[in-house]
Parts: sequence; structure tokens; C-alpha cells
Amino acid sequence: MSGWLKGILGRITGAHEAVDWEEVEAALWQSDLGAPTATAILASLRSKGLSLHSDNVLEEARVEAAKFLPERGKELTPSPDGPIVILMVGVNGTGKTTSSAKLAALLKSREHSVLLCAADTFRAAAVEQLKAWGDRLGVEVVSSEYGADPAALCHDALAKAKRLKSDFLICDTAGRLHTKSNLMQELSKIKRSLGKIDPSSPHEVFLVVDTTTGSNAVVQAREFHAATPLTGLILTKLDGSGKGGVAVAIARETGISPRYIGTGEGAGDLALFDRSSFLDRML
Repeated sequence: MSGWLKGILGRITGAHEAVDWEEVEAALWQSDLGAPTATAILASLRSKGLSLHSDNVLEEARVEAAKFLPERGKELTPSPDGPIVILMVGVNGTGKTTSSAKLAALLKSREHSVLLCAADTFRAAAVEQLKAWGDRLGVEVVSSEYGADPAALCHDALAKAKRLKSDFLICDTAGRLHTKSNLMQELSKIKRSLGKIDPSSPHEVFLVVDTTTGSNAVVQAREFHAATPLTGLILTKLDGSGKGGVAVAIARETGISPRYIGTGEGAGDLALFDRSSFLDRML
């Protein structure tokens, strides 16, 4: 077993030695769990009392973390009622555009029809990046000129997806700071615009989380959830210095669970969340 928690707690393990609770507390606070979740896990570990020793504290910490995570991410499945609309949201630099393309590739590999929408109209580079991915994957990308209204573009993309009878429409929205109320309100506008065609859309809203961000991602999740209710997380940069603790914290504090994890830069480097594999890697 390897990962962030073993790396931190490893120095305190030993054959049935008494647990150094100050070391455990410090380890949990460094793990990107955030203060409330770290405190909750620490309290649960301490409640086990004399039954806990330094050689099993790591496994018990894993058990506590697992309580807040689903066993497996919920699969995306087509609907007979029309396209499943997926909004990809998050702050700048989390990997939304790449994750949108990877998700399209994953769905296409399962023989579903997919349409992409380049709704980040504020960055010409984002539109070009998604178009390049679309060419590579053989997936059509709906786009508009620089500075176009993203809500109107998403509306038009859904209309096209319905005409084409696409199974899925993935809208790659612009990165936005969760502290900017006007940008957050724009997400609500996109939702209203989609609702004019299909009142049940968007059916999924995925927050793309850079796991190197740390506990600040919990604040991001709360704010995005308030603007447009989230249905899941896509965790990125777990192949680098990202720590898994932030996913546990978001799930515990907001009820929003991981759905997919990014494991690299390739088109096939997106996998459905699996708790056992995730904890093996992270803990």
C-alpha cells in the first residue's frame, strides 16, 4: 500500500507501539482532508482506544476515509428521452477541457454517440484545444466565435444533439473563480437556457477538481454546488502530486462523490471511480 497517508503516517508505525496521537493529528492535517474531516477521523480513531496500535492506525484511517466514499462511481447511461446533457465546471486550470475530451472518448468506446460543446468562449485556446481533441477522437464539436454567449451556444448545441439523436452532449464551460458571483451566475443562466429545450437538463454537472489544490477545493465545491447543483466530481492530477484527501473532504462536507478519476494525459486515461483502487493508491 502506498500513497499520501502512508507516507505521512509511516514514520509512526511500529510493532504494537502506543499511538502517538500528536503525530496522527499532524499527519491528518497535512493530508488535504481539511480541518473538519481530519478532526472527525481523528476523533473516530481515538474512540477505538486501547484496541488501536501504531501498526494498525493506517488501516483504521483507511476504514474511516472509506465511510465517506461510494464503492463505485455511478455509470453514465443513455436515456430514451433524448440526450444526456453533462456540464463540466470548475476553476481555471483544473483540466476541464481535457477531461471533457476524455469523457467523450470513454463514452464513444462504449458505442455511445457523443457531441461536444466548446462553451468556454472566453478563451480561444480552449475552443481550439477541444476542436483538436474532437478531430482526434472523431467527435463533432459545436463552437462559436470568441466572446459568444455560452448559454446561447449550449442551447444551440442541445438542439443539434436532439436533431442528431446523440446519446450525450458534453458542454465544456469556462473556468471561473468561485469567488466571482457574476461568473457563477452565468452557470445558472446556462442551466436556464438548456432548460428551455429540456427542463430536466443538465442531467449531470461534474466539478473537475485538481487534487493538487488541497483543501481549498472544498470551498470551490460548496460555491459551485450553490450556483448549479453538482452531481459528481472528476478528480485530476492524481498521477502527480495530488492527494486523495480532498475527495474525502468534499464527499463528507457536501455529499458530492467522485464519479471519475483522471490517471494521465492520454485519451484513455479516465476511469470510473472505484473506492478500493482509489484507497489503495491514495492511502
